[in-house]
Amino acid sequence: MTLIYSTYDAKARFSEVLRHVREGRTVTISYRGEPVAEIHAIQTGPRSIEDRLRDLERRGVLVDTGERQGPYRAIDRRPGALARFLEDREDRAR
Repeated sequence: MTLIYSTYDAKARFSEVLRHVREGRTVTISYRGEPVAEIHAIQTGPRSIEDRLRDLERRGVLVDTGERQGPYRAIDRRPGALARFLEDREDRAR
């Protein structure tokens, strides 16, 4: 859930804004009703894909459908997999 503060409220309640950010929320700052900035926690260290997906769900970017298909795994670990994928995709587009 994204919290929205006007510039005036964000300035007046900066400690509250930082508390929300420390809790993992994203805070949007608006000016005259239009969003102009986002404040979010700095990510330190590598995170797993599951952690990133949970973060996206918490922010409302993804919606959990309840269907589980098992753990995520790499499709191809050989070097150049991305290049081969993109090349194949370009060939199919032609």
